[in-house]
Order: sequence, then structure tokens, then C-alpha cells
Amino acid sequence: MSNELKFLAGLTARGQLDRRAFLGRAGALGLTATLANTMLGSAVHAAGPQKGGTMKLAMSGGQSSDTLDPALASNEAVFMVVKHFGDTLVEVAPDGSLDMRLATAVRGTPDAKTWTFTIREDVKFHNGDKMTAADVVATLRRHAGEKSQSGALGQLKAVEKVEDIGGEVVITLSEGNADLPYIMSDYHLVIQPNGGMDAPDAGVGTGPYKLTSTQHGIRYTFEKFADYFDDTRGHADAVELLVISDDTARTAALQSGQVHMINRIPPKIAGLLGRAPNVTIHSAGGRSHYAFLMHCNTAPFENNDLRLALKYATDRQQMVDKILFGHGSLGNDMPINAAYPLFDDSIEQRAYDPEKAAMHYKASGHEGPIILRTAETAFPGAVDAAQLFQQSAAAAGINVEIKRLPNDGYWSEVWNKQPFCTSYWGGRPTQDGMYSTAYKTDAAWNDTRFFSDEFDTKLLAARSETDTMKRKGIYSDMGRQVRDTGGLLCPMFANWVEGTNDKVAGWFDDPSQNMMNGYATIKCWLTA
Repeated sequence: MSNELKFLAGLTARGQLDRRAFLGRAGALGLTATLANTMLGSAVHAAGPQKGGTMKLAMSGGQSSDTLDPALASNEAVFMVVKHFGDTLVEVAPDGSLDMRLATAVRGTPDAKTWTFTIREDVKFHNGDKMTAADVVATLRRHAGEKSQSGALGQLKAVEKVEDIGGEVVITLSEGNADLPYIMSDYHLVIQPNGGMDAPDAGVGTGPYKLTSTQHGIRYTFEKFADYFDDTRGHADAVELLVISDDTARTAALQSGQVHMINRIPPKIAGLLGRAPNVTIHSAGGRSHYAFLMHCNTAPFENNDLRLALKYATDRQQMVDKILFGHGSLGNDMPINAAYPLFDDSIEQRAYDPEKAAMHYKASGHEGPIILRTAETAFPGAVDAAQLFQQSAAAAGINVEIKRLPNDGYWSEVWNKQPFCTSYWGGRPTQDGMYSTAYKTDAAWNDTRFFSDEFDTKLLAARSETDTMKRKGIYSDMGRQVRDTGGLLCPMFANWVEGTNDKVAGWFDDPSQNMMNGYATIKCWLTA
């Protein structure tokens, strides 16, 4: 039985036998579906990546106002587009270690103020030009410049100068930052010809796939870049990315075979969808969190008693149970969880307490409805979560009025503009990265308008602190400050719940971001 199944698994891995036929034969021979899939997975990896075909995926989140400028990428669809046509100096591996990409080595001074990156020499841009250290320097200068609107700007504020010295890129900081190499993995910082100074939205990079057509909010197509420097990536001949923000339509596209993979499967249907014979559900835990964002500098949310009232009025366990269905964990009104190595698990978990909520609400002096803006694109189940919040807040005497808005335009017209809305964050590799991007006073993506000189001082102190326990203590203080005085109402940390069909091989869970940190179509391959 074993030899026969191994033979059949090998045929299936090479695309010579249908997966359903293999599973049917395995079942007839008494093997459970779990063991059969494990055997098949081993055979697929043993056979190695297959080349060719057109890999198709459907993503939520894209909109007609999107741009190809990596600096401004702010939703999942464009995140994936950038990953296809661009490369960063380094990447963060699933285990949290650094992988060298456009840089082949990195070294820092003992005070962590000066960092030197050795740049790979055998790399071409899609326009045929050779990538050089000068392109890297120009890219970092553009993102760190005074007029920058880059999503990475908050992490680059300490950059004093970036230089090309003998073909190496040397970054000098105003204060030490042990996490600087991790910052270089930020997807906004893909290297562009002349740094994107001339044409930031040209969609030209060094990535494994060359952009061939663009319809923002609808469709993107790519072809394999023949001169890509790494033959272990980019197995398909072409990639097609469809923007399908409607959950029902997106899951139907996967079931029907219209696409090979999708993101953002609503947790409430993940179990049912996973029982389909040609679908596999992937659920990877990590740093992603769902959020209700309040602007701390805008009425009525400038009142911390009101913010605390809304935080205590949130039944987190109910949301985890009814929105995540086991695909996540409780949030605690801070963007950090146990996925971060310096997380302090002694910080008390905030619980639903209508009486405390009512007390803080009365102290705030607020009267009348509180408007919460939401849309399904904010996160899977965002509208349902808003309704649960409305109900739990009502028990504390707080009137929440929900405004459901269209998906298209939500990220450009609502997020980071309206004073109270639903949103999500994929997280960052380090606590410094997360706080610098969204909580430092001058961060472009400070979407809760949390402005605190005390917090900024602690952030800078933590960056240069080499004693791990002292650094953890500083981050603990920062977490408590955000939790108790910030504008983030974080009810839950959510797994990345995604799906592939039976023609996709090579998938592995990556906690960093959705779709294997954006590399699903780059590292996976088609078996037939």
C-alpha cells in the first residue's frame, strides 16, 4: 500500500495524476485525508518547483485611486503588486531572521549609528539598466526626504545621510537603531531606477515579474522577468492579479477555479470552504490586528475618558468568537502581541466592563451619537464587528451610529482621515517598526493622531538600548501608554486566513503579512 501511494503521490506532484484521484485512491486504501495530504505535500516538495503556467489570484482591498508608487502603497492589492515588480535590500524570513536580497551583506558599528550594505552586482531593472548603489541611495533619500509621504517615513526619521561609498551604501543615523536592517525590509522601500525620483509610479523595479498591464482596482498582469537574478523564485510564466473586494465573489472565484488563490477568507466561512474537495485553507497567526481608530486630537475623541469608555465597552471575546471563529486572539488596545520577541505578557488584559465604560462615558461629558465609519474592505467581518460593538456599547449607555461606506475609496477617503473608523494593520517585524510607522508623533501614518513627546523619547531610547531587558522594559511602558491613553481600540489579533486550490504547491505559513508576506505567487508553483 505504501509503495503504491508513494508512486501515485509522485505522479500527482508532477501533475500526471489529478489530486482528487490520488485522495480517492488513498481513501480506498484506508488512509485518512490528513495523512494523504501530508504524503502528497512531501511528494510535491521532493519533486521540486515546476515551471510555467499563468498563476491567478484574487485580492481584496484595491481601489481605483491606487498608485504604483511604492511609497504610497496602502492596501493589500497594491502591496502584492509592489512585491511582484520590486525587491528590497533584505527580507524578514518566517522565523524572524534576515534574508539578504539586493544586499548581500550588512554590518553596523557598535553604537548602531552607522550601517553599511554591500549591494548585489548581478541585478537588472526591468528597463534593462543595471541596478547600482546609486539607485539604492536615491531610493532611500526619496523616502526619507523632507517632502516624503512614504509609508516608511516614520521609520526613517533618524536617517542623517545616505551615501554611495565605493559601491556600498552607508546609512548614518542621528541615534543608534539596532533594528535598522529590519527597516530595510519594508515593502515601501523597493529599489527603483534613480530611486523613483523621475517616475515614482512607473512600476519598474528589479522583481521577479515585470508589470505588463494596470487597471487600478480591477486587474494587473505580469510576465516573468527573464533577467531576474534568483532562479529559485518566479516559477510561473505569468501572473494575473484580480481585485475582487466582495467576499462572496472572491471565494466563488477560488471554488470555480477562476483563480488559484485568494486572500481574506472570512473566518466564519473558512471551515465550510475548507471542506470543498479542491480547496485548502491556510491560517497563519502573527502581528496582524483589527482596529477601531480614534483621532486623539479630534472632538469628541480628544477626551481620554471617552476613549476609555469605548475601550471598556468592547466585548473582545465576543468578537474573537463571532468574527474570527478561532482564527486569532484577544487584542489589548496596543498594536503589539506575543508575536513580537520583546512583548511583555504581564500587561493586564482589558476586559469588557459596561460599568467602567459608563463611568468613563459620564466623566467625558459627551452626549449624542458617536459615528463609526466602516466597510467590508476594512477587515473581514468589519461590518459585523461594528454591529457587535454597537450592541456592547449600548449596554453601557453609549449610542454608536454606524455608517457603512463603499469599499472603493475607503482607504483614500476614510482611513487616516475620518476620526473614528475600522481598519487593520499587518504589523511590522519589530516593535520599533510598528511604533515608528503609526505612533511616533511625526509619522505619516499616525492614524490615531497619537502625539506624545514622552512616547517619542521612549521610542528613541529603546532603539539605542543594547540591554535586552532594559529595552523590553521601555517597550512595556510604551505599550501601557498606548493602551491607556492612545486612540487604538484593538479588540483582536487575526490570523491570515487564505485559500489555494489543488493546483498550487509550495505554500508555507508566514506570519509577517498576508499571502506569504506577499510572496505566494512568487514562491509557489502550479502542479498542472
